Amino acid sequence: MALRADTKTTFEPSRVIQPIYTGGSVALSEDGKILATCLGEEVLLTNLENGEHLARIEGDGEPITTLCLTPDAAYLIACSRSLSMRIHALRASEDGMKATLARTVKPHTTPVVTSAIDSTSTLLATGGADGVVKVWDIRGGYTTHTFYGHSGIISALHFFQVDPSAEDKPAKSKKRKSRDTEQLENENEATAGFRLASGGEDGKIRIWDLHKRKSISTLDSHASVVRALDYSADLKVLLSASRDKTALLWDARTWQVQSTIPVLEVVESAGFISGTPFFYTGGETSRLRIWSAESASEVTKEQAPGAETEAIVSVIFHADLDFLLTVHADQTLLLHSLDPLQGSISTTIPPLPVLRRISGTHDEVIDLAYVGSERNILALATNLEDIRLISLDSNTQPQEGPAAASPYFGADLAVLKGHSDIIITLDTDWSGHWLATGAKDNTAKLWRLDPSNGSYECHTTFTGHAESIGAVALPNAAPPVGSKEYNKPLDHPPKFLVTGSQDKTVKRWDISTQSGKAPKAAYTRKAHDKDINAIETSYSSQSPLFASASQDRTVKIWDVETGEAIGVLRGHKRGVWSVAFSPPGTPALTTSESGSASSAKGMVVTGSGDKTVRIWNLSDYSCLRTFEGHVNSVLKVVWLPTQRQATGKAKGAVQMASAAGDGLVKVWDAQEGECAATLDNHIDRVWALAVKPAPVLSVDEQKKQQGQDAETVDGEEDVGEAGHSSLELVSGSADSTLTFWTDTTATTAMQVTTQATARIEQDQELQNHIRAANYREAIVLALQLNHPKRLLDLSSAVVNGPRDHGSFTGKKDVDDVLASLNDNQLWSLLRRLRDWNANARTHNVAQHILYAILRLHPKERILNLRKRRRNGNMPDADLTDAMADLSTTDSAQSKESVKDIIDALRAYTERHYARLEKTAEERFVLLWALQQMDDVAGGGGEGLLLDGAVNGHREDDVMMLDGVS
Repeated sequence: MALRADTKTTFEPSRVIQPIYTGGSVALSEDGKILATCLGEEVLLTNLENGEHLARIEGDGEPITTLCLTPDAAYLIACSRSLSMRIHALRASEDGMKATLARTVKPHTTPVVTSAIDSTSTLLATGGADGVVKVWDIRGGYTTHTFYGHSGIISALHFFQVDPSAEDKPAKSKKRKSRDTEQLENENEATAGFRLASGGEDGKIRIWDLHKRKSISTLDSHASVVRALDYSADLKVLLSASRDKTALLWDARTWQVQSTIPVLEVVESAGFISGTPFFYTGGETSRLRIWSAESASEVTKEQAPGAETEAIVSVIFHADLDFLLTVHADQTLLLHSLDPLQGSISTTIPPLPVLRRISGTHDEVIDLAYVGSERNILALATNLEDIRLISLDSNTQPQEGPAAASPYFGADLAVLKGHSDIIITLDTDWSGHWLATGAKDNTAKLWRLDPSNGSYECHTTFTGHAESIGAVALPNAAPPVGSKEYNKPLDHPPKFLVTGSQDKTVKRWDISTQSGKAPKAAYTRKAHDKDINAIETSYSSQSPLFASASQDRTVKIWDVETGEAIGVLRGHKRGVWSVAFSPPGTPALTTSESGSASSAKGMVVTGSGDKTVRIWNLSDYSCLRTFEGHVNSVLKVVWLPTQRQATGKAKGAVQMASAAGDGLVKVWDAQEGECAATLDNHIDRVWALAVKPAPVLSVDEQKKQQGQDAETVDGEEDVGEAGHSSLELVSGSADSTLTFWTDTTATTAMQVTTQATARIEQDQELQNHIRAANYREAIVLALQLNHPKRLLDLSSAVVNGPRDHGSFTGKKDVDDVLASLNDNQLWSLLRRLRDWNANARTHNVAQHILYAILRLHPKERILNLRKRRRNGNMPDADLTDAMADLSTTDSAQSKESVKDIIDALRAYTERHYARLEKTAEERFVLLWALQQMDDVAGGGGEGLLLDGAVNGHREDDVMMLDGVS
């Protein structure tokens, strides 16, 4: 039979977007598929094609100073401030990549500042702050070369090969060479062209001959730190770039300056583009510039300099790639297409187009909203001047390469630029195509979002507040289905925008259909005595309202058309951070703290700095519910949609979700006034919280959906009072993490019901085995189901019932079962015997079963039970039973050892034995007294019979554990 279990609200984190780069070194495999980035003291390997995390490599507790990946992605080398260099061997696995620490060495006496790997993935060069350059064999882990000569920090390294015969050589000495010298020069001629270039903070560049193990040239023309070195085999030219705002081209045959290029900005990275006569530079102005090595001039058109936070810190390129990867100071990575450089270029070209943008971290997520008609895009306000749009689609189409434009889950789609200061708040309309933002620059903006055409543009800018805008709200009410506003929302912007500011005023702005037209506020109202933290509009289109929440501990309800306050919600003891109107069709609450009930006018939920969540009645503005449970300020509250039938009548519990400064998200049952679930996946305050709205359907799609609902409403199975089959909740935190929560209430209820039904069936099966005296099946099933009472009853019936001759327990069948128990079953039975032996009423059964176990199993097996189970040396059947056993035990029991069990059995066994000895002595005294009385009375031999009965007590019922101590 089926069992209906009590429904419990559950949410599970279905997907998580976490930081992949927080600053420092970045490395890329030669095929451009594996990206290695620094994440604090750890290293993260990411698939550049789909954003999948391949491996997370733990650090040594100190920040990473330099990071490099061999071109074949076989080894990863990370150096940290702890003066250690860790070499990890990488190999592909089913769930990504597996990194194995091959060795840890101390390369220098000071931290390693820069490193480089040769094209063969064999040699590693490290440059330290001590001015020493070392060359290492990666697989062997030993030093092959050590070069001295720089007077300061090594800032750049680069391996390259030259034709030794093409280099200018000094005049040969007429002095006869020794045989050893000639032999040394003739050895390993194949390595004669291997070179290593190193640059230092003193501006000097040294060229090292790896074959001769010495410096062959010192290049001294830079006036500041050398930041980049690269060699072109086609041009036979060495490129160097420095923070002195110049780039130099050196002739590799004479090592003389061939060209000096005034870049006129601090250069942090430079390199040649293989197969072309061009090289790139990137630096403090965040401009990726392309130069011609032949004409020593820039081929890209003039670009506007970027902000200081967008400065380029590194550019990565490999010969077989069709893109350049730029790393910026704001932890973003950009992929630039090289297509414009194909073929001959006679004139200047536009800047290289950006193929993809990758946000290494979203910083502190302040606010977020689902946008787009499919609600498959997330807009983020991340403590910056820009809005980031990221994709929520899971791309299942095959990628053509890392630079493919198909978005994956979490991929950046666009950046909305326009504000000049940090964006504090954002809001979206019913369609998801219009987004409003408010920032510290005292302005609000309305953005028109057209994802299908890739168009994201600012429609209107609202100027008028004297201080920063902390709250914006667009109308939540949808236009009538079938109207032109409903059918073409992109052509019809929202009718109004309400803004709230730190200047304590609220403004309503009427939005024009003409883009760029400067609007004027329809009205301005002095709303509160302190900062306004949140504004929300109601879902009514007939008499729209909006609510404003302030630091003055109050929430005010306003009429949108007249701008008059019609109600004040008082009761919070601290500032109110968030407010939300109940969506249409929300069931009314039957009781309240004040004795009233909610009405058709709806309700409002608020979250405050006093750590509480409150529900308010819009009919008399009284508090209906107060929820306590957070240990820090409640920063955001939202209503959760209720499950609906095709008739449109809402069913299920009324629920809200709240996010707080304690890093938790809580789901509340409004009717019961209790916390229904606590969601924990953040380590910092949760500022942002949003529920994914249903996609906007056309008229035909709505009719089709209603027809499908009507067909299934009668046969629809009830999955729980609080079940929401497709509910998705997203939370954004100051820890730069976005967590997508999926309502698993229905699934959990089904699992609980299935497990309860299976449990009842197994209980019935156990009872059947007991009645049929199927001892083997009964004992094994009782151990598997963790039924100690049933097992005790069965054991008592065996021990106290009719006994078979020669049986240890009383039944030979039971002896056979005990002899055939596997390690996990034997362990579980010993734990049960330990518990029974501690009770005077059940110790007799425990002693008989224990006696049988000690006779049937060798001492060595019993002593090694826990060790064998911990090491996993069990057959598959035992492992299955072990998992079932561990699921029914707590953490304390899982740490028990055989010694703990035997010590407990020994202690209580000694106590039982001492009790029986005392009873025997008392019986002897009683016997002696009775015998003396019998002698005085002239009795016969009855006393002797009593003596035999008393002395014949069953001392064998108690057994000492000397054999297994």
